[in-house]
Amino acid sequence: MSGFRFLYLVRPFLPILPEVSSPERKVPFNQKVLWTAVTLLIFLVCSQVPLYGIMSSDSSDPLYWMRVILASNRGTLMELGITPIVTSGMIMQLLAGANLIEVDFGLKEDRALFGGAQKLFALIISLGQATVYVLTGLYGQPKDLGAGVCLLLVLQLIAASLIVILLDELLQKGYGLGSGISLFIATNICESIIWKAFSPTTVNTGRGPEFEGAIIALFHLLFTWNDKSRALKEAFYRDRLPNVMNLVATVIVFAVVIYLQGFRIEIPVQSQRVRGQRGTYPVKLFYTSNMPIMLESALTSNVFIVSQMLASRFPDNFFVKLLGVWEPLEDSPQLFATSGIAYYMSAPHTVKAALLDPIHTIIYISFMLTACALFSKTWIEVSGSGPRDVAKQLKDQQMVMAGHREGSMYKELKRVIPTAAAFGGAILGLLSVVADLMGALGSGTGILMAVTIIYSYWEIGMRESGGPELAAFGDLM
Repeated sequence: MSGFRFLYLVRPFLPILPEVSSPERKVPFNQKVLWTAVTLLIFLVCSQVPLYGIMSSDSSDPLYWMRVILASNRGTLMELGITPIVTSGMIMQLLAGANLIEVDFGLKEDRALFGGAQKLFALIISLGQATVYVLTGLYGQPKDLGAGVCLLLVLQLIAASLIVILLDELLQKGYGLGSGISLFIATNICESIIWKAFSPTTVNTGRGPEFEGAIIALFHLLFTWNDKSRALKEAFYRDRLPNVMNLVATVIVFAVVIYLQGFRIEIPVQSQRVRGQRGTYPVKLFYTSNMPIMLESALTSNVFIVSQMLASRFPDNFFVKLLGVWEPLEDSPQLFATSGIAYYMSAPHTVKAALLDPIHTIIYISFMLTACALFSKTWIEVSGSGPRDVAKQLKDQQMVMAGHREGSMYKELKRVIPTAAAFGGAILGLLSVVADLMGALGSGTGILMAVTIIYSYWEIGMRESGGPELAAFGDLM
């Protein structure tokens, strides 16, 4: 079956798929900020509205590892988060990048069909995921819930996924800033960090009630304990609850990532159309942004989910044990890997744990660096940001590399871009490991994604508001 025929299969569904119409004229910057704020408000409300019909469950959350990167919140309308839209987008991007489906993004009809296919695929994925969640007893046993409630839960999850898809489309079409996916991920991570820093809820750890928030706990301990030095030590280093050192580690990681965002190679280019017009094409250290860490997290989380499901069903099977053995950690219902492949793919919980099991630490660091570098290098080829694609974009804009012949531009880009992608991916992996070992709030992966997304929003804001140009000819990626 040819690629065009595949896209034509979507045609009958286009009239019934909800769509956000493109703006008729350019949306002013202040209106874009307003629409972005409204989109964020809707997402936050959906993240707090509980699903109707669920039974309370304190069991282990099989999606615990994916929550941070998928902007999902257990038991709410945002249970699926951005999973359907991200999965759909990545699969369609890979199919198009590998030329398994033929699509010409220069044609308006093909762009509409490709967008429609992504949307339809996302809704199908949300239907499949919602059905699996309900039937596997995530919200209570189906026989206890009843067929009517089960159907209602599935419909709620599909409707929430459609809201996410439309909110993302609203921003992507120019009504707001950036993309809904990035906005929701960053918000979810920042919300988690702020909550762990300032949460007013109390938790009983066996020594009486303690405040969950690290900053509030600091002041509470200083005011209530007579021994101030012991109170400070407790606030900075307490176990099992967020502490001030976790907060300091988070700030340090934020600062390091923002500092590294400025690292780039400026390739001088000049226009063939306008004599004397020169500029630069920037190749950043984080050339693929947060994509490698996102793909690595998705891979790891999926391995964890499959391993947990098999371990609960076949606990004594040798191959299942080889994949991962799971046990609850310190009075918590949440399961953690204690041996097997899943154990070596998970971060040590503390620096002490990392030193006690150096083999685990070395394997985990090697896995993170290798996986992020490989994912970063692969992504540039399938996403249309590789050296050949960039050379074509510059050529289409009648730009050539200053001091080089037209034919040597691809060779120069091939020398720089894959190296920047692989090295940048490995640096992201290393930063994630360091953040996890330091105990940074929101996990190393979460912080890296939040910082890169917030930085990209700052860049968009500077461009949209007419601030200083980030590059003479803009970022073509």
